[in-house]
Amino acid sequence: MLINLIQAIAKLKAGEIVAIPTETVYGLAADACNESALRQIYAVKQRPADNPLIVHIGDVAQVLDWAAEFSPLAQTLAKAFWPGPFTLVLPALNSVSAIVRANEPTVALRVPSHALTLQLLKQSGLALAAPSANKYTQLSPTTAAHVVVGLGDEIAVLDGGACQVGIESTIVSVAGDNWQLLRHGMITEAQISAVAGKPAMLGAASVPKAPGQHILHYSPKTPLKLFDDLAGLINFQQNSRQTCAALIIDDNPPPSLSFNRIYLPKKNAEVAEHLYDALHRLDALNVAQLLVLKPPNTPEWLAILDRLNRAARDD
Repeated sequence: MLINLIQAIAKLKAGEIVAIPTETVYGLAADACNESALRQIYAVKQRPADNPLIVHIGDVAQVLDWAAEFSPLAQTLAKAFWPGPFTLVLPALNSVSAIVRANEPTVALRVPSHALTLQLLKQSGLALAAPSANKYTQLSPTTAAHVVVGLGDEIAVLDGGACQVGIESTIVSVAGDNWQLLRHGMITEAQISAVAGKPAMLGAASVPKAPGQHILHYSPKTPLKLFDDLAGLINFQQNSRQTCAALIIDDNPPPSLSFNRIYLPKKNAEVAEHLYDALHRLDALNVAQLLVLKPPNTPEWLAILDRLNRAARDD
């Protein structure tokens, strides 16, 4: 059910859940201070209770409402990458709900850069816990229509158009003057290192939990198989007794193939923006097997490769 901004604010303040747009993916939002509403998120998503939620805030000034420590390094990273697809995991205040934290001593915070959602946050005065608006481990939604297909029409959706970044945020943990990369996103490790003035800390004794780390995640309902080269993908399709459809990430795709396929150019930002939509479209074909020609294994592609590798896991 599509709703407008005023209706979304009213529902959230009443303790209901609402799917909201961000620049990354659509999130299933609830008042981060309302434990009943937070439990609804976990129930609708069928998400394990030990998987923490990201709290979306409207301004960097709200960090100290949630974090017990906001070190100079964390402040530098926030100034560089907020608003944007970047999540900071910081030591949490004792007052932060254990449901949001999944009983961890940390809290994940982000200022999104989607204009409508920033308006929602600022006009409502709420901080919103908002994991992706889909069933746990399934394909993330990047349009309102994806939310409806995945969760049903009874979920209220604030339609903010298609997501422009298209994959989930980079997640970084900061403790004092050290940082760790917990999840790849379109803000890269190299960019973070440049701003931090130091590389990520390796081999830490304790790594905070972060969303999106299940071995099977971001996954279509149709089994998905990855290929390093186009010849291997075509050979598999030709010798398969199953119906197939393909996502081909390549600047020079063949002029014609005898099966359903979607082409995306080998440009990482463009692939990220359209990746989930392409997989949703292929999944809707109800073929037996999805085939994906992978992008190169280079640093700028690590976030997309992470999503594809988790989507293809069958164990």
